[in-house]
Order: sequence, then structure tokens, then C-alpha cells
Amino acid sequence: MSLHHRPLRVRVLSALPASMAVLAAAACSPGGSEARLDPPPTPPAAIGELCAALHKELPETVAGLARTRTEPESDLTAAWGGSAIVLRCGIPKPPKMLDPKQDGIHVNGVAWLLEKLDDGSGGGFRFTTGLRLAYTEVQVDKEHATDAGMLVGLSTAIAATVPEGISSY
Repeated sequence: MSLHHRPLRVRVLSALPASMAVLAAAACSPGGSEARLDPPPTPPAAIGELCAALHKELPETVAGLARTRTEPESDLTAAWGGSAIVLRCGIPKPPKMLDPKQDGIHVNGVAWLLEKLDDGSGGGFRFTTGLRLAYTEVQVDKEHATDAGMLVGLSTAIAATVPEGISSY
């Protein structure tokens, strides 16, 4: 991910109106008692510990969607609104992270690689943290990928639990 481009900066205050609108529409949001989500391959122990700390700090709601139980349960995964928003922590370094032409954004002090997913795979976006000691991926379906404001709470949890640096994994 090239951080030499001028990234979009989202601050908590600028994201509040969008967050409030999403909360108002939460009754229409998809739900589900659990999300089937394969955890990433087992990361090194130190990265697994960072992911376990992140798992405990993740918000109960993202973009107005309630947290969903994942199957199988893992400190490496989380979901909101069924599988509308899914998180995997401790993933290996994505190859696209090395492409200087990739788009990136910063949200609450966390750098994210931004990838638009093609419609053949359901559309939406994949966001992957950069410049942190553990890579974390968040995939958002097409319906909920309307703005980066949904990354505010996730970025806050990541900034609090996963130190800045370059992951060796």
C-alpha cells in the first residue's frame, strides 16, 4: 500500500452524521444468529495474542449492525449483521500491499488498504490494515460499503490493541 498518496482522513466527528443515519436504518439490516467464517491459517503466537486482545475490544455494533457469533468460534474472526461485515485478524501479508498504485485511507490513526471487490464475488469492499504488527482484514458487502465511517469503531479497537509497525508475517 502506498502511503505517498494523499489519503482520505475520516475523523470521528465527520463520521457521526453517517453513523446516526445507519443506526436509524438498523431495523432493516440483515441479521442472523451466526456467520460461517473460516479463520485465517494459524498465525505466529505473538500475532495470535494481538488478535485475541483485539477480539476483546471489538465493538458490539458496526454500521448499526449487531455483532454476530461466528462458526467456528475464533479470536481471529468476528462478524456483524450475519455476514454483512466480517473481520479476520492475523492474515498473512496481502500481495497487493506491495503495489504502490493501490488506494489507501486513514481512519482514526489506522492505515487501510482499500480493494473494491468485483460483482462476481458479491461486490463490496475489502479493507486491510497496514503499518500494524498484525494484518487485519474487513470485508463489507455491497449494501453496507457506502462510506468508510463504518471503520471508525474498528480502527479505534485496532489502534488500542495492535501496535504500529511492520508485520513480519
